[in-house]
Amino acid sequence: MLRWALIFFIIAIIAAFFGFAGVATAAASIAKLLFYLFIAIAVIMLIAGLLAGRSITR
Repeated sequence: MLRWALIFFIIAIIAAFFGFAGVATAAASIAKLLFYLFIAIAVIMLIAGLLAGRSITR
């Protein structure tokens, strides 16, 4: 997912360089959405991994 965010970011930069404002804005929006989604999933998996790693001992 982070790879796709980077790809869309590069597309946005190239489109902005050539003057395609609409394409650049759309690609940047998609890149931002994918990046935030990646961060959210990474944090959820980190918390799940920390909780799953604990063992209950009596």
